[in-house]
Amino acid sequence: MPHYRHERKIDGPVAGIDEAGRGPWAGPVVAAAVILDPARIPRGINDSKQVPAELRAKLYDKIMATALAVKAVVIESDEIDRINILEATLRAMRAAIGGLSLAPVHALIDGNRAPEEMPCPVQTIVDGDAISQSIAAASIIAKVTRDRLMIARAGLYGEYGFDRHKGYGTRAHAEALLRLGPCPEHRRSFEPVRLALAAKAGALSVEALVEFVARQEADTTS
Repeated sequence: MPHYRHERKIDGPVAGIDEAGRGPWAGPVVAAAVILDPARIPRGINDSKQVPAELRAKLYDKIMATALAVKAVVIESDEIDRINILEATLRAMRAAIGGLSLAPVHALIDGNRAPEEMPCPVQTIVDGDAISQSIAAASIIAKVTRDRLMIARAGLYGEYGFDRHKGYGTRAHAEALLRLGPCPEHRRSFEPVRLALAAKAGALSVEALVEFVARQEADTTS
């Protein structure tokens, strides 16, 4: 389980930063920054990927109620296409820490890349959401925020199944792309979406896209 030892080494408020939504074919990327109250850290905080959806929602509410400061920033798919997903993620992280109501003296960031021009010193931690409670809390805020956005947008684009797969690359999502083509939520700079556009235009066979999705599924399970 994540711990609070990294944070206790710092004299002053420490922000944990994480993102959700780098990999999906559709929808925004969301970054969150959280400064936990060391006297009121909710029990059960963990990497959002390791927490069932129902418990994630409860932890989201507890973090929002007890943290000293929380900020989530959303960057939409058109901006992702314009500046690329890495830059969009870094930009969201920078905006999240800059938008906190309490200025941190230090930040812990999940991964091995930190945005430039941060307002305080930063430390990157690979698999940080499994190590730092502050980063894990940020992962929960980012994940729940993004999931709720995608569920809401399923009401606008119901045939794509965003409420089920949240924009990630499932076979059902690929089949909907082939049948309907991309919607405004899709990231046109991502290869599966480009392939779907080519297939709709007759420049690529449907079988080629299905084969691409099958290869992706094999890669993720091998």
